Amino acid sequence: MAARAAALLGLVLLAGPAPSSSSWGSPAAGGGGGGGGRGRDADPGGAQAGEQRQRHDSSYGTFAGEFYDMRFLSDEGYPFPTAPPVDPFAKIKVDDCGKTKGCFRYGKPGCNAETCDYFLSYRRIGADIEFELSAETDGWVAVGFSSDKKMGGDDVMACVHDDNGRVRIHHFYNVGQWAKEIPRNPARDEEGLFENNRVTCRFKRPVKVPRDETIVDLHLSWYYLFAWGPAIQGSITRHDIDSPPVSERVVSIYKYEDIFMPSAAYQTFSSPFCLLLIVALTFYLLMGTP
Repeated sequence: MAARAAALLGLVLLAGPAPSSSSWGSPAAGGGGGGGGRGRDADPGGAQAGEQRQRHDSSYGTFAGEFYDMRFLSDEGYPFPTAPPVDPFAKIKVDDCGKTKGCFRYGKPGCNAETCDYFLSYRRIGADIEFELSAETDGWVAVGFSSDKKMGGDDVMACVHDDNGRVRIHHFYNVGQWAKEIPRNPARDEEGLFENNRVTCRFKRPVKVPRDETIVDLHLSWYYLFAWGPAIQGSITRHDIDSPPVSERVVSIYKYEDIFMPSAAYQTFSSPFCLLLIVALTFYLLMGTP
């Protein structure tokens, strides 16, 4: 706005005031008879030029004042405030998990959206579902909607970190173990961030969509497949772990839960074999040797 104002003022200065009959006065204005006329003819650059400059200065000052008041002042006469900087990505809130949104956490017990190996949240907003995804990777993080717990024939939304540092939302369809990108992308209002070796994103997707083979209605319940991995020139490659986590049961968007799944490093003692081994060792120690 300031540049445009300066340009307009420059044009006014170059053009000067518009001539009119009143600028030159009338014979009567200089006094009666020819004496007044002879005075003006004898001194063309005197009083007349001074009057011209005065009127020009006055016209310029009036224009500048009115222009500034119109363009740069609010109704109360104060300069318009400068808009505050926009936060590029609002931090994911985990305190709302299980209350106003559903969450899945995979990793260390007690982890949050910035420390879990994988994090996902969902919540209904009108006719949309807002998803938040985050994973410890420099490539991509995704969620798949599946009718079973196996990869193949699944609708997938992925947040991909490209070589330009941007995080974009892509739509894929799993064909066996291979993810095929689908041009029809239901995501909107997308945001993404790559920071501290984490890919984080937020986007909305309609609850109900015209259904075809590659896209599902989210008002129905589905198993959620969680995956993340590296990317090469903005294209996803195989996920980081051989058996990515899957929701234990189908997920309903109308039910908010806060579900934690321990990563492999924290589920050693929860496997059936390890529990059996612990029971056997305990029994052996209690009974003693014969």
